[in-house]
Order: sequence, then C-alpha cells, then structure tokens
Amino acid sequence: MAAGAARSQAPGAQLLNIGQVLARLRADFPDLSNSKLRFLEEQGLVSPSRTASGYRKFSMDDVERLRLILSMQRDHYLPLKVIRVYLSERDAGRSPAFPGLPDGSATPTIIPGGKRYKKSDLLRESGATPALLADAISASLIQPGESFGDDALVMLSSLVSLQKCGIEPRHLRGFRTAAAREVDLIESALTPMLRRKDASSRARAAELAGDIASSLETVRTSLVRTALGRISPEA
Repeated sequence: MAAGAARSQAPGAQLLNIGQVLARLRADFPDLSNSKLRFLEEQGLVSPSRTASGYRKFSMDDVERLRLILSMQRDHYLPLKVIRVYLSERDAGRSPAFPGLPDGSATPTIIPGGKRYKKSDLLRESGATPALLADAISASLIQPGESFGDDALVMLSSLVSLQKCGIEPRHLRGFRTAAAREVDLIESALTPMLRRKDASSRARAAELAGDIASSLETVRTSLVRTALGRISPEA
C-alpha cells in the first residue's frame, strides 16, 4: 500500500476540509498553502478521503501525518523521497530509524543525511543482486562506499524494477548528467542565500533546495507522462 493511503474512519470521527487543516497547521508552518497540501497529496504522502462531490476530507491522523512531513522538511531538511521511504516503513508496521544527519550534527546542510546501510543490508532491503549494485556504481548512479544512505536504497530498489523491464544501469547514464544539471540550477538559484554565513540563511537554503528539487521532479514527471500520452498501442 502506498504511503498515505486512505484509511478507514471510525464512525463519528472528526473530518476537516482543507481550510480547516490550514488553520490548524499554519501557526507552526506560516508558509503552508492549499497548493502545498495538494502537492503532498499528489506525491502520495497523504491521502485524504473524498466526499461524493470530490471535496477533500482530512482525518486527525492525516493532520498529524502532515505535521510530521512538514516538520521533517523544515527541521531536518529531508527531501520527499527520504520522507516517503520513512513513512512507507511506518505504514508497513515497522519501526524505522528517524532519518537524520549520520554524524548526529545539528548543523543543517544542503545535502541531508539519513539511515546508513551496510552493503548486505542494502542488497537485502532492495532485493538487488551484487552485480546490479556493481553496475549502478559503475554507471555513477550510486556512490561507492562502506555504507549507503536512503537515496541509495531508493535508487537500487528502482533499478531492480527497471531491470525486470530490460532497463539496465548503463542505459541511465544520461540521467546522472541531467541530475548534475539540476543541482547546478538549484545552486545557482540559491547562490545569494548561500553567500551569507549566518545559520538561518543556511537553514533556509537547505529548505528551499528540497522544495526546488521536488518541484523539478514534478515538472520532469509531468513531461514524461505527457510524452507517454502520445504513445498509442498499435491497432
């Protein structure tokens, strides 16, 4: 089941519309907007129920889930893909370690930390073979090392699925180049803020980096879906 999948509601449970959710959360997250909540829903992080007319209805569990997601973004500078993995683990009934900086430092950085995996753990969690991991490292899709982070787990799990369709890591070298271009674009956008040395500016830059990356991911996904829509099966 996808993270944030709709859950059954107890009879008489309080349900909130999107405006009421914003009213509850804006005290802690002043920049929160309707579009932000819809974006988190589109990303599969939360799934409110719908009325017959199509209006969103959020349970109190949904509100607390949103509070957790927003806190992980704001306070721990975590990208949505890391948050998604963490929530998926919780939804599956497991007790995952909370993603955080690997050295325990409280200093925010543009590159977030997270759980670390030994090679054997990475292979077991992703279902990948040692050969696939070696190919992913050779294609520069995963960085070599003694341990690997959440991003490596997400990447390798995706590569397992792609391999079943005949797509190998060597076919994806261009994605690495495209990702480097995106990083350059993000850094360029944040250059004025990164030039400041105060901690608040660095923290804000880290938060914006995650937001920009998420927006770029949405644009990329939309372009791919649009292109796929032009592909029609043969008669």
